[in-house]
Amino acid sequence: MLPVPGSLLAQDTSTLPEIQVIAPAPAAPPARRVSRPAAPPPAAAPPTETVPRDPTVIDRDKVPSSTQTLTASDFERTYTQSVTEALMQRVPGVSTTDVQGNGFTQDLRYRGFAASPLQGTPQGIAVYMGGIRLNEAFGDTVNWDLIPSVAIERADMWSSNPVFGLNALGGAVNMQMKNGFTWQGLEAEGLGGSYARASGSVQYGVRKDAWALYLAAQGLHDDGWRYQSPSELRRFYGDLGWRGDRAEVHLVGAAARNAFGVIGPTPIELLARDWKAIYTWPQTTLNEMGLLALNGTFAVSDSWTLQSNLYVRKFRQTHVDGNAAELERCSGVAGSPLFNTLCLEDDGFKPPIPAKASFQILGPDNQPIPCPPGPGNQCNNKPWGTVDRTFTDALTVGSSVQASNNDKIFGHDNHLTVGGSIDHSRIDFRANSELGFIYPDFFVGANPAIPGTGLIIHTAGNLGYSPVDLDAGNIYYGLYATDTFDVTDRLSATLGGRFNLARVNMEDTLGTSPDLNGSHSFQRFNPVAGLTYKIAPWITAYGGYAEANRAPTPLELGCANPNRPCLLEGFLVSDPPLQQVVSKTWEGGLRGESKIRGGRLDWKLGLFRADTSNDIINVASTIQGRGVFQNVDATRRQGLEASAQYQAKEWLAYVSYSLIDATYQFTGLLSSPNNPSADGDGDVRVVPGKRIPMIPRHQFKAGADYAVTPDWKVGGDLAVIGSQFYVGDDANQNTKLPAYWVANLHTSYQVGKDLQVFGVVNNVFNRKYAVYGTYFDPQSIINAIPNPPTDHRTQTPAQPLSLYAGLRYRLP
Repeated sequence: MLPVPGSLLAQDTSTLPEIQVIAPAPAAPPARRVSRPAAPPPAAAPPTETVPRDPTVIDRDKVPSSTQTLTASDFERTYTQSVTEALMQRVPGVSTTDVQGNGFTQDLRYRGFAASPLQGTPQGIAVYMGGIRLNEAFGDTVNWDLIPSVAIERADMWSSNPVFGLNALGGAVNMQMKNGFTWQGLEAEGLGGSYARASGSVQYGVRKDAWALYLAAQGLHDDGWRYQSPSELRRFYGDLGWRGDRAEVHLVGAAARNAFGVIGPTPIELLARDWKAIYTWPQTTLNEMGLLALNGTFAVSDSWTLQSNLYVRKFRQTHVDGNAAELERCSGVAGSPLFNTLCLEDDGFKPPIPAKASFQILGPDNQPIPCPPGPGNQCNNKPWGTVDRTFTDALTVGSSVQASNNDKIFGHDNHLTVGGSIDHSRIDFRANSELGFIYPDFFVGANPAIPGTGLIIHTAGNLGYSPVDLDAGNIYYGLYATDTFDVTDRLSATLGGRFNLARVNMEDTLGTSPDLNGSHSFQRFNPVAGLTYKIAPWITAYGGYAEANRAPTPLELGCANPNRPCLLEGFLVSDPPLQQVVSKTWEGGLRGESKIRGGRLDWKLGLFRADTSNDIINVASTIQGRGVFQNVDATRRQGLEASAQYQAKEWLAYVSYSLIDATYQFTGLLSSPNNPSADGDGDVRVVPGKRIPMIPRHQFKAGADYAVTPDWKVGGDLAVIGSQFYVGDDANQNTKLPAYWVANLHTSYQVGKDLQVFGVVNNVFNRKYAVYGTYFDPQSIINAIPNPPTDHRTQTPAQPLSLYAGLRYRLP
């Protein structure tokens, strides 16, 4: 978990005052009422408390790395409950990848590193909410849908910094939440529109003497614009706070129960016939979360502050995934146990290939599945599928403590922070596969006429299909210290580091996968250092170096044997060792702010290079829907980020550009059996300089809000995303996913003092484009439909033109 409860170590103030309280600040004067006026101008920043030389804060111009801040108003202007949408619009270098075809389950990528809800995506960004680590214990995944967007006070995007602990390879997202000291009043919002979307939120904050209360709730229903893709959101957040002369304490609770139809990539030939087409279903996910936390701050003296945090978090996930299955009649003569029974197809398995008997499909009673009755080879002319189910139940308990000091050293300003954290998780993971039949609408389920469908299956050799019941435990320790010393009034130096220790224990409770049993330990010290120099009051130069690491997760450790591939949603079978990932990041640049014509211009220009050793990637298996994790020697992500934002009484305008050159830096073979350019063994050859798939090289973003009158405001956003290689095209041999651009519009009108009406138009020009691409084997559905596709490419299409309207009611 993040050492400081709900705070940053330093602050980017592109929209905020230079020095700001970033944690509960006992030394601060009582917070003033901050409920917003009924019709704030687009450029209005939320009121803040400023405290000179508070031990928990540091001038952002002394931070030798890139930071970006979004405030509550930045999330409000999108009129959406999706956290990733606002981050994508406003942060240079951030893109979203919609693997699953649902806006609430998107991957967020920063500088080419991912924070994804999809098990199977290697994670490289640390994410915190109110000081609590949100990277899930089982696979480091980030379920953005669990975060109540209405309760976010601010979100800070950091580049790589070891103080954020494990997973901060590319950076970290830290969200501070509202409380009754910082937000008072009542606000309710309702929205409806395309695809039967109906959503609502309410937030309430009140303060009385030393006590304050904040409550927020959100709900949403959406049928989804594609077939079988509904969404249901239910989220709650609450904070009860007490503030004394030298101490502040908060009791925080949160809960969520969200369900999604996550219909992913579809063969492009099917999309050409129907843009709403889907490929194999059901594909559903149910996420449930409960959180209770206690955090506090105590001013030991004028220069020392002690902060601590204690939390317990419960997370459950149920995932159902209908997949195609490549099965065939076993090779065997009459009288053989294999004769006329069903087997997993062994094509594409690499030597040493297990005995044919290991591929036989068995039911729950270990009896083989007979081929359907009829003339000829009935096993080979049926559209076989599987309904794969995974269940994850994790309980995490964590705590941290941090001390901050700002005593001068030899008459020079100095800011010292030391602390430690511990996170302990217990995980129960279960999975199974049910034999199914693919119907013409790509529904996968039981067929009464086909023997064995509807049964839980496994292969005799536990290859690809095997029930799993895993008990796992994680414990992560962290000790860190950083110090920023003012060498002169203009030059500041930062030096620090963090020691991480991760232990992972795994136990197969069924006794069928003994390879899963094991204990793993990873440790590393990661340094950080840098300089900042204030060239002039309006411009600062910075340069820094940081290292970060992440340990392989139980999911990755349990899915690293290419001869025992796993369901991409976490179907574990074996655990050859994986190495921890280490990133080494250099960056430097300029940033500044100026007052122009009654407004303020903030701008940034920076360069970065992150070299990663033992990067973990996921590669496809010859078994449909399965994959395996492996280390690769080296990868590199380097590039440029530039942004500018102008705020005035009637205007908010922003523009940004990023170039991300994400490449492999090794020579070797990677498995990609569905890639039409793969060799005879299903491999593609990677050499240094080949681009990593699904990381756009170029991104351009722009947007503006304008107050036409004091009551009427209009605004819009534009995103231009460059072309990307399909997942599986690591050798860059095939055509790329085309570049695309999309524009959104929004407007609002203040009807009266307390009531606002608003409208949103997304994808205003109804552009057709794809947001994700990968490959599949057309042979897997050759018997499912007439005129089956022959092209290996699949894409996740983007949502077309969508219209929404709503009301927002506010009381101070």
